[in-house]
Amino acid sequence: MTALAEPGPKQRIQSIDILRGLIMLIMAIDHTRDYFHLGGINPTNLAVTTPFLFFTRWITHFCAPLFVFLSGISAHLAGTRRTKGGLSSFLIKRGLWLVLIEVVVITFALTLDPGYHFIIFQVIWAIGTSMIVLGLLVWLPLPALAAVGVVLFFGHDILDYIKLPDKGAASVEWKVFFTAQGSIFPLDKNHFLGDFYAMLPWTGVMILGYAAGSMFRSSFEQAKRKSNLLIASLVLIGLFIILRAFNIYGDPAPWSAQKSTALTIISFFNVSKYPPSLLYLCMTIGPGLLLLRAFEGANNRLARIFIVYGTVPFFYYVLHFYLIRLYNVILFFAVGYTGKDIANPKGFAFVPATFGFSLFGVYIVWFCVIAVLYLPCRWYGKYKQTHHQWWLSYL
Repeated sequence: MTALAEPGPKQRIQSIDILRGLIMLIMAIDHTRDYFHLGGINPTNLAVTTPFLFFTRWITHFCAPLFVFLSGISAHLAGTRRTKGGLSSFLIKRGLWLVLIEVVVITFALTLDPGYHFIIFQVIWAIGTSMIVLGLLVWLPLPALAAVGVVLFFGHDILDYIKLPDKGAASVEWKVFFTAQGSIFPLDKNHFLGDFYAMLPWTGVMILGYAAGSMFRSSFEQAKRKSNLLIASLVLIGLFIILRAFNIYGDPAPWSAQKSTALTIISFFNVSKYPPSLLYLCMTIGPGLLLLRAFEGANNRLARIFIVYGTVPFFYYVLHFYLIRLYNVILFFAVGYTGKDIANPKGFAFVPATFGFSLFGVYIVWFCVIAVLYLPCRWYGKYKQTHHQWWLSYL
């Protein structure tokens, strides 16, 4: 144990880096659409969506659950290089750091409002707070910790059947911890907090990732790991199909037959992300585990490209928002908008209602974003391999 007092060399798992890189690239599609899709149509609104628009949104549903799950695995592997106390301290400090980044850096990228009139809690907030909770719970035996994750993962949808407080401090607490879905909290008459990611359902995902991390230790047999991943994947996919088909449990919005086959299929897969329902998590993490299994040993050109992004996810995440907004501002003025058009009643500057492109244009901008970030990500990945300053663990 004394030998683990200070972090040792970081263990990189290629399949994790490949999957993480893939989901980071897919994630940027949705963020690009937020700022460049003309009309601001809600892709999940069956009254106005189209199959391609819904698919553009649906494919990005895989990103947050898989990233949080993989963060749990990474936390477990980080624990192999630290004492239990060192791991707890690291997770709590990194979690607090991520919450600060969400408030100061990501919120500004989203709104371009130096007055911070609308502070936004999204996935970085969820990851940060989940790390804090995990840091407090890592002292538990792994089976007990896994049991906590199972209860949160499979049980939080029970709240759909319970009447919760809708006013006062109790209402705020329930929303923050379990039911937030774009909940707005006034801080004063000019400043507001928007919470889009309920904390504890995401914590359940991270805890289960942490429990699964034991399979990625170097001493764990590869064949057994791949078998376990296959079984877990099939269980989650099967659970999604059965529970969704009969509208039994796991999502507050049941599917129903629509006026066309395409819309009926959309209704079936249109599960709830805010907060993440059980069926949403099964639908995304189940196939994700299959990909994680399939990526073991992958060594083709595409896999190597994904690894470039997957080894520096935080660096990429911050930069991609600012690059999207840079493109946004440049095109805003290039197509003829002026300073009087900057303000937006929704709080997101440089996005007037008449600004944007077709979905095809959105994909072109998205490709430009990820292509430009390739070389910076490759440079930073090499820098992290050859430098070992303490602060690199936080970036």
